[in-house]
Amino acid sequence: MAHFHYKAIASNGKTVQGSIAADRIELASRELRGQGLTLVSLESGSGRMAVGEKSRSVGSDDILAMTRELAVLLRAGLPIDRALKVMIDMVAVERSQLLLEELLASVKAGKGLSQAMEPYRKDFGNFYINMIRSGEASGHMADVLTRLSDYLTNAKTVRSSVISALIYPCILLSVATLSIVGMLGFVVPQFETLFADMGDALPALTRGIIAAGDFVESYGWLMLVLSAIAVYLGRNWAGTEAGRGRLDQWLLQLPVLGPVVFKYEIAKFARTIGTLMGNGVALVQSISIAVDTVDNTQVKKALGVLEPAVKRGQRMSVALQETNSFTPMVVQIVRVGEESGSLDRMMTELADVYDEEVQAGVKRSLALLEPVLILVMGGTIALIIIAVLMGIMSINDLAL
Repeated sequence: MAHFHYKAIASNGKTVQGSIAADRIELASRELRGQGLTLVSLESGSGRMAVGEKSRSVGSDDILAMTRELAVLLRAGLPIDRALKVMIDMVAVERSQLLLEELLASVKAGKGLSQAMEPYRKDFGNFYINMIRSGEASGHMADVLTRLSDYLTNAKTVRSSVISALIYPCILLSVATLSIVGMLGFVVPQFETLFADMGDALPALTRGIIAAGDFVESYGWLMLVLSAIAVYLGRNWAGTEAGRGRLDQWLLQLPVLGPVVFKYEIAKFARTIGTLMGNGVALVQSISIAVDTVDNTQVKKALGVLEPAVKRGQRMSVALQETNSFTPMVVQIVRVGEESGSLDRMMTELADVYDEEVQAGVKRSLALLEPVLILVMGGTIALIIIAVLMGIMSINDLAL
């Protein structure tokens, strides 16, 4: 059992310090709060945990589950503090329980839920916190949480469908690579002694395959090391601003996948704006938050003109059209929304349309990719087998 040193504020307003024994820092924090103390810091031999800091981040699935449960409890008529207390008793994930305890302590101290979430902005995000703030201002927190739950569920569904669709091609590519390396590194060298005395009498294709097999057998370890170095350098380059920009630009220029990436980013942007505006958040603030949800730097740069343009009094549709980066469909839907006074609804419909097209585009791309991978793998293995057979036939010809 570890010992933790703490600094806290007691209920009488005095600062107290001391130590406590617990198995984990989360349990120490929970026990101290149970004593009515407001933690300022909690320190162990391995480091310090300040208020609002968590030893482990809360995942998106945890946030979604908490949002659903809180929406149900508020619709049932429970006040926010009672709902949080019920959730603490029900939750099975310890990191979620710690987060809920922090939120409950802040709410009991007189803060609004959005204020209580501020130290966890990295987990919840600007969009989530601003939605909660709009619910507090309008007095319709249960409805806002329901919309948030629907939004997060939709985002998870789209993301999961894309990831699931990519699993099979990744497995196929891995198997193809291992098969070809195995053929060259282990199968082809077995025939080398058979062809040792043939010299130039061997067909050029057979000599080339044997040379490739020797190289893989002798320098396979070097290829692995160089591949690992290349992956490491590539990840570092992609992490730089210039590298990320070039990579995002290249993705958008791909013939089949590029439009899918573009629609995926626009769908996130449009759904965020539609959801925020539907809950009373101002257009300028909605645009600012929505742009932050876009991952592709090129799309984000193009959308970055919207906020200053709207602040100048320019319409969104005009600003989008002037960038020459967006399809006529995007511009026209935004224009219809502006003219009809239902921009939030039109942006949500645009997101729905593009989400469907993204899923169809992913399936279409994989329908093209899978046969190509199979043909390349089969063709390469067939080439190796043909080269070996040609060598064997050359031996028979010499014997005759």
